[in-house]
Amino acid sequence: MTTVKLSSKNQVVVPREARELLGVGPGDEILVVPKGDKVILIAKPRDLVKSLAGSGKAIYGNADRYLKRERRSWQKARSSKS
Repeated sequence: MTTVKLSSKNQVVVPREARELLGVGPGDEILVVPKGDKVILIAKPRDLVKSLAGSGKAIYGNADRYLKRERRSWQKARSSKS
């Protein structure tokens, strides 16, 4: 673990080990994500769509099965209103 100091302009230097781990260099952007009492640094993806592809799998599981289940629930709700 490395300690960094906040400058008079509220800036920090990201240590070499962290830059290498993130794969960033001069001119690259880093996302700063506050999480409670912690801050997470993430290299900004070059292609946001590609980086998010498939990220909902853990939420919905099999998308086809999820959609079928949802559509059945909509049909039930619609038929009960009639």
